[in-house]
Amino acid sequence: MTIYPSENVLGGQLEPCSMQPLTGFFRNGCCDTGPRDEGSHTVCVVMTAEFLAYSRYFGNDLSTPRPEFGFSGLGPGDRWCLCARRFLQAHEEGVAPRVNLAATHRRALEVVPLEVLELYAAAN
Repeated sequence: MTIYPSENVLGGQLEPCSMQPLTGFFRNGCCDTGPRDEGSHTVCVVMTAEFLAYSRYFGNDLSTPRPEFGFSGLGPGDRWCLCARRFLQAHEEGVAPRVNLAATHRRALEVVPLEVLELYAAAN
């Protein structure tokens, strides 16, 4: 399993995003990424009801449990490694959730400018 260095957008060590629910492309609790992560699941967000409804509208229902995949569904306040492009899209639509910068992988900067991420910085 090849992954990019676990560095966050602030230049420090990547912090965990969530162990419950377990998140990340590699399901290791961190927004680590690698060449096979084409969606760049690198932005650690704090879910809101508004964003969950927005995501469902665009065909990615994150709130409905899918036990066959070991997924219990997300609710407001849950942290999750979100695709960088979806985050940028939500920002452009005015519905982006808060971001944990210390748990957001530096690869997110290939898609989302740091200044945009900082607009949504959540208290850790």
